Amino acid sequence: MNKITRRLCLMAVPLALAGAAASPSFAQQLSLGEVSNYLNSFTSAEGEFTQVNPDGTISTGTVYIKRPNRVRFEYNPPEQSLVVAGGGQVAIFDPRSNTGPDRYPLNQTPLSIILQSNIDLTRANMVTGHTSDGTTTTVTAQDPQRPQYGNIQMVFTSSPAELRQWIVTDETGQKTTVILGDLTKDGNVPDILFNIQREMRNWGN
Repeated sequence: MNKITRRLCLMAVPLALAGAAASPSFAQQLSLGEVSNYLNSFTSAEGEFTQVNPDGTISTGTVYIKRPNRVRFEYNPPEQSLVVAGGGQVAIFDPRSNTGPDRYPLNQTPLSIILQSNIDLTRANMVTGHTSDGTTTTVTAQDPQRPQYGNIQMVFTSSPAELRQWIVTDETGQKTTVILGDLTKDGNVPDILFNIQREMRNWGN
């Protein structure tokens, strides 16, 4: 699971930089209903990201999201890693490994919360934090049935609502931050990008 958050690090730290810089000086706090509606307003998205790992190192790459339950993180050189979620599994491909990818159930990662077919942050015991600093709205959520697997803290700007970053905290307390560039929504994101078996063949596993 540490490896999941190290690589799956897809989202957020109070570094709302890139997106927040373009937002108005004051923005009304988004309600949980508004945040849910925004996340449900698109099925697929892609964009660049910057990842801050638990050890302070920084990675960059491109993320592809396709709900329900699919995401792909392609890392820029010199990194050669790949993270793919599909078919209910997360696979972490590491070129230094000769035993194939590490694989975990997607529902054991907080990221699964925003990959559901219908995202409803108003569900009982899902949201543990909901605040605004006048510029961004921050929502911290966990799976009510699996709180032991950690949480995801999402940072949104408003007018219009946009997801700008997230912090995934795993069960050991380690945090991974992903800062998102502008997302292109509902474009052509092929299903093949999330096929773990295909990637295993490509990697010779």
